[in-house]
Amino acid sequence: MNKPVVLVAEEISEAGLAVLGADFEVRHTDGSNRTALLSAIGEAEALIIRSATQVDAEVIAAAPKLRVIARAGVGLDNVDVEAATKAGVMVVNAPTSNITSAAEHTVAMILASARNIPQAHAALKGGEWKRSKYTGVELDQKVVGILGLGKIGQLVAQRLQPFGVELLAYDPYVQPARAAQMGVRLVQLDELLRRSDFITVHLPKTKETIGLIGDRELQLVKPTVRLINVARGGIIDENALYAALKEGRVAGAALDVFAKEPCTESPLFEFDNVVVTPHLGASTHEAQEKAGTQVARSVKLALAGEFVPDAVNVQGGVIAEEIKPGLPLTEKLGRIFTALAGEVASRLDVEVRGEIAEKDVRVIELAALKGVFTDVVEDAVTYVNAPLLAKDRGMSVELVTSAESPDWRNLITIRGILADGRTVSVSGTLSGPRQIMKIVEVNGFAMEIEPTDHLAFFTYIDRPGIVGVVGRILGEHGINIASMQVSRNVKGGKALIALTVDSAIPSELVEEIVGEIGAESGRSVDLTE
Repeated sequence: MNKPVVLVAEEISEAGLAVLGADFEVRHTDGSNRTALLSAIGEAEALIIRSATQVDAEVIAAAPKLRVIARAGVGLDNVDVEAATKAGVMVVNAPTSNITSAAEHTVAMILASARNIPQAHAALKGGEWKRSKYTGVELDQKVVGILGLGKIGQLVAQRLQPFGVELLAYDPYVQPARAAQMGVRLVQLDELLRRSDFITVHLPKTKETIGLIGDRELQLVKPTVRLINVARGGIIDENALYAALKEGRVAGAALDVFAKEPCTESPLFEFDNVVVTPHLGASTHEAQEKAGTQVARSVKLALAGEFVPDAVNVQGGVIAEEIKPGLPLTEKLGRIFTALAGEVASRLDVEVRGEIAEKDVRVIELAALKGVFTDVVEDAVTYVNAPLLAKDRGMSVELVTSAESPDWRNLITIRGILADGRTVSVSGTLSGPRQIMKIVEVNGFAMEIEPTDHLAFFTYIDRPGIVGVVGRILGEHGINIASMQVSRNVKGGKALIALTVDSAIPSELVEEIVGEIGAESGRSVDLTE
């Protein structure tokens, strides 16, 4: 068998390549060379990049086999995530690979600014002994304002506490109680600006955060404040910062990132009280190795068809171990639902009941949608593009959870409303120590059958002789019945025959059975890949 092709467009750590091992055909190209990249990507199922490779819609279109783009780092400015999502391509990064390095670099920049270390270093190497000129300030008893209390902001807070500082933070997405656990007090942005002696930025670069610290904000700060940015360039308005430094409204700044990079010339370089480094926040041997190994693991998961926690264009987050066995079951339920419905539902409810409902089960909704659309569209359906397929078709989707499940330890139900108002439903569970898949309900009829490769369902008015007719017709056409169950709501009311068979039942044969028994509906289901 041909091994999946993994195209490595930029250098990653040897440890990362070792994670891929012998299971893949690893090819290398120069991602910064557009022609070379487009030439090499055609057969790739995975693409590993860093920051120099631009992966836009053209590159994605040139890679019909591509299933995952892996960025060995955090930022994704060089990846067209929207184009990848539309193509069903998973985009992953290594979100925690550099957090320790970035936090440590932040503390280093704070201390460098506070004690004028780079300036004094340069002066002394230039033959000047200037002790009085480079008198600094202590951190003890100072107020440090942290903009963004995410993973890096939290690590910075932990590392600064032993210095005896008071920690403030601005982050509208963090609860005050959570911040208090870290010894940080949440405040509004203006209060943080007015009170802080040091302000350090740890926010993502978004439309909302670009220019967040501009002229208005720098009019509010103390003249003794020092600003530190080891996050993303552009969050601090560089023109506004220049003016504030020029007018003495800011005591200093320490910048690792800039609005445009690489940045080798800037008006900010005029000031002796501005410490700069060339985007070194993630530049440690440890961070580079972590980035390589993390994305390599994600590539292996993605190409194995498993859920990838670090995927940025897949909803769901980290998947609990208790939920993983239910994903293949849910996909099959989705395919059965589509076969029973015969059309795309206008509304779909994915119900999760029982013990697993206490976990984060958003991934089950994705699995349901993947199953629902697998036999509807020609292109590959993934956890990435399944929600887009639902949106494009006007399907509203809701995830419903409940800890109550009277009959089963855990129960997953896919229920949809069709255009004519009819409701279609199918439920399943995992039974026993071996977690055997079972279908336990179809359109309100109770049953217990395994979702084998070939299934059939017939709804009719309950009366004698129907089972024999169905068995005879299938037998005449050489189709062997593996199992059959009959379920009814009331005696003489509606009944459902559920069959598992050894080979597919052709549609014309389904129609023959429907005609012979006067069935209300008949559907065959093929769950082969």
